[in-house]
Amino acid sequence: MGLFTKDIHTLDDLFVHTLQDIYYAENQITKALPKMIGLATDPQLKSGFEQHLTETEGQIKRLERVFEMHGAKKKAVTCPAIDGIIKEANELSGDIDDKQVLDAALLASAQAVEHYEITRYGTLIAWAKQLGREDCAAVLAENLAEEKATDAKLTAMAEAKVNQRAEMATA
Repeated sequence: MGLFTKDIHTLDDLFVHTLQDIYYAENQITKALPKMIGLATDPQLKSGFEQHLTETEGQIKRLERVFEMHGAKKKAVTCPAIDGIIKEANELSGDIDDKQVLDAALLASAQAVEHYEITRYGTLIAWAKQLGREDCAAVLAENLAEEKATDAKLTAMAEAKVNQRAEMATA
């Protein structure tokens, strides 16, 4: 896919391209999470990141199943959106010296990732159904359910303590 080429002609092409996009994104997330685990000081946040790393590895395996089920070559295409979210998280975390504020920033960055993934999986599921690929949609729905659950856990963690601790650090 280049600047002056038109490689996407059909909804099926768009589906495969977006599948390749989220495959890239999930692989980048597995590279970013260990750093986030290392930076997090809240034990529950650290544990949540560790759990999500394991889940993400499973999500990659499911994506590989969808490629196979759909008869598409397993391939990643660069996803500027996830690269940008991860770059922003890295830059922001380097600018914060207070550990409680850092935990809040890491949590917020993780939610930005989750929200991106939720949009991608929702779209892929809708397109898979439109293409008559309920089998692919069902596998993708497993990933979507995990992403939504992770987002809910992050929200609960932020509201229960992480944001409060960050606020007290500035007082």
